[in-house]
Amino acid sequence: MILGSVSLGLGILGIILPILPTTPFLLLAAALYFRSSPRLYAWLLSRPRLGRYILQFREHRAMPLRAKLVSVALVWITLLYCAFGGVVSAWWARIFFILLAIAISWHILSYKTLRK
Repeated sequence: MILGSVSLGLGILGIILPILPTTPFLLLAAALYFRSSPRLYAWLLSRPRLGRYILQFREHRAMPLRAKLVSVALVWITLLYCAFGGVVSAWWARIFFILLAIAISWHILSYKTLRK
């Protein structure tokens, strides 16, 4: 329940802050609440703004275009910084971060784009 609440908090911040993705954190919160507290899961789905993200993904297996773009951009910014911003110096670690960014981007972009 604690991890679900932290994820929910990050998802809510993602609504306000354009640099933080909303949908992945809300989906994680829903999954964690589903396993730990049916009452909190039902509460989350009943929220007018938050439940919409979760239900749309569950029903359509799709993400809004903005969520996809922000998620992919943040992945690349973060992992490029890790690779070339002084976090690691080993060449194999830099290649790993680039490959990880490609894999995560591929996964995010593999979902359908939700049309409003």
